Amino acid sequence: MSVEENIEETIKDQISKNPIILYMKGSPNQPQCGFSSQASQILMACGERFAYVDILANPEIRSNLPKISDWPTFPQLFVDGELVGGCDIMTELYQNGELKDMLTKATPEENPES
Repeated sequence: MSVEENIEETIKDQISKNPIILYMKGSPNQPQCGFSSQASQILMACGERFAYVDILANPEIRSNLPKISDWPTFPQLFVDGELVGGCDIMTELYQNGELKDMLTKATPEENPES
């Protein structure tokens, strides 16, 4: 298996194991770009736990994720294994209330870790 195939498997594994995952520049506590900052703040405002991957610390993921998601920019939000989109789409969904509903459905109450 090539390095690229390993990275693709890693990304697919992260997306499948985390109901809500944000690929961003930096971390929610120390975002490294305005869009990543806004995206993580929106997720925190929705009140659901989410995983994140710092693409600046993971250059292989940064270069391979756009091929998998068919989305060229960061941040990228995945919910229940599906790409939701980037900051603009997240902002729009948050403002009309759809994002919170989407995130709530992705994290069932019976899950003791949520």
